Amino acid sequence: MAKNGFKGIIVLVIFAAIIIGSFAYLSNKPRSMPEDVRKMSAVQEVLNTDLDTSYPPTPKEVVKLYSEITRCFYGEYYDESQFVELADMSRRLFDDELRANQTKEDYLTSLKREIASYKSENRSISSFSVGSSANVDYYDFKDDKWAMLNCVYSVRHQKNIIQTKEQFLLRQDDKGRWKIFGWKVINEDEKDGQ
Repeated sequence: MAKNGFKGIIVLVIFAAIIIGSFAYLSNKPRSMPEDVRKMSAVQEVLNTDLDTSYPPTPKEVVKLYSEITRCFYGEYYDESQFVELADMSRRLFDDELRANQTKEDYLTSLKREIASYKSENRSISSFSVGSSANVDYYDFKDDKWAMLNCVYSVRHQKNIIQTKEQFLLRQDDKGRWKIFGWKVINEDEKDGQ
């Protein structure tokens, strides 16, 4: 019986060693994420937005998505097909009248030229801040619903950060979606009310 007791202890010790070893191995093993999640860039995250099923519901969210697309244009790496997808997404946020001012080809050409100029001056958009929902001005004009709000862009130029404030005007379309009608840079005189 002593022999069986001794064998039982040896089996328990081996079993305990296997459990402890397995636990140590698993707890030290690097956690792996799925390949597509681990390597998803800011550009890919934006391009994963499906405007058909989840169009931004408020003027603030529309400007936020547009600003994220803009940040990608001026501060992220993307290939040619991603550039075209970002541009298409950007144009889908535009009001029909704004989109009608420029063909898709002209828009792409102009955008490429502007981005190249920006990058040649060693500038990039590092971040942005859209005004709070409380700071959106809503009004009605000529049977249309309008909204106006501001966005501040932080532009990195070499080692400096320069802030640029832009004012966006949006109009609600016949499906209730807010579309960007236009925007302008607000200079210091306008900020001070002069």
